[in-house]
Amino acid sequence: MRQTHLPSVPTRNFPILILRHHIDMPSSIKILCFGRFYDEIPGGMQKHIEHLFANLQGHVEFVHLVPSRDATRAEFTLHGFPVIRTPSLNLDGSLAISPSLISTARQLHRQYHFDLIHLHFPDPMSHLASLALPARIPRIISWHADVIRQKTLLRFYRPLLRHAVRTASAITVATPAHIDSSPILSQFANQAPIHVIPYGFDLTHFLTPHHKTTKIIQQFPGKRIFALGRHVYYKGFDILIKALHQLEPSTQLLIGGTGPLSETWKMLAKTEGLADRIHFLGLINDEDLPAYYQACDVFCLPAVSQAEAFGIVQVEAMACAKPVVSTRLNNGVDFVNQHGVTGLTVPPSDIVALAQALNQLLTDPSLREKLGQQARERAVNEFSLTAMGQKTLQLYERITSQTKQYIKLS
Repeated sequence: MRQTHLPSVPTRNFPILILRHHIDMPSSIKILCFGRFYDEIPGGMQKHIEHLFANLQGHVEFVHLVPSRDATRAEFTLHGFPVIRTPSLNLDGSLAISPSLISTARQLHRQYHFDLIHLHFPDPMSHLASLALPARIPRIISWHADVIRQKTLLRFYRPLLRHAVRTASAITVATPAHIDSSPILSQFANQAPIHVIPYGFDLTHFLTPHHKTTKIIQQFPGKRIFALGRHVYYKGFDILIKALHQLEPSTQLLIGGTGPLSETWKMLAKTEGLADRIHFLGLINDEDLPAYYQACDVFCLPAVSQAEAFGIVQVEAMACAKPVVSTRLNNGVDFVNQHGVTGLTVPPSDIVALAQALNQLLTDPSLREKLGQQARERAVNEFSLTAMGQKTLQLYERITSQTKQYIKLS
């Protein structure tokens, strides 16, 4: 399997390239890709888009348009493709209001004359911005998850969402479970052009032993549980923190990432009397990330909501031959981590069940070894970066070809 090396996403400042003049693009497919965010804060959606851009270099021409998390504008490149970040009002860490996203989308289309618009849902702001562009441009929707928490917003947004599904040229999902678990997609499962294209990853660095692994093991003696993700409600790290009471006192919990709930969860660790066993690592550089996976005994994804729809971190941990403990959300999370094959699964928000699963793995080295090796095999065999790129490119080519044929006939 061919692997494509991906550069690390910067964790401080992005290289800025001001796009003062039109960038001439060759006569390949020109795609306006909308994304919820793209910045130094890690996220599964933006990592997926980065992988897609890297894998399709030389085959298509992307322009990536995203809102900022604040009132600043930025322009830079990602794998040679322009990225434009528009000023916005960030409401809750996952939803941004950016009126200039609409005007910028129009301006970019006048500049590049896009053949396709690629949307990544859930992202109401980008969806609204895309409606300002000509309806004749075919839309592809990558359906990562449903709108879960913003129920008031969903009441008004649902008609637009259904219209988007009905009119899309194609909808892609990473697993069949994304269709069955979605209230919207399941309604149109037999009507909409839905394609299953599993996420693909460059796992090279996770398969190779890291020189910092031993240092991390020495720094955190005893058994180590690693958890990683944005510090938002649906990650369920508060459940994991409370479960630590039922584990051996020598067990250490390492939590990577940052977000709106970081300080709340740090305070929870103190009030639970666990501050000496729980270590908040903050943002971890991509270069060092494999070392933390390799140093842990078990990786845990204790998500409490279907807002967590896949869990890319599970694949990364599996590539490092680590068993995963995750929650049964009846979606793509379950598709990745298979109970009794690559790890163990428990009901969401169940502190006792989570602690029991972690204890089972932490106290049984042979089970950890067996599930870890099976996890690595699944990660390498099922989540190929090359296959994802090829299937996506074929979809782009098929849709643009059909559109050109329709225009020619009409």
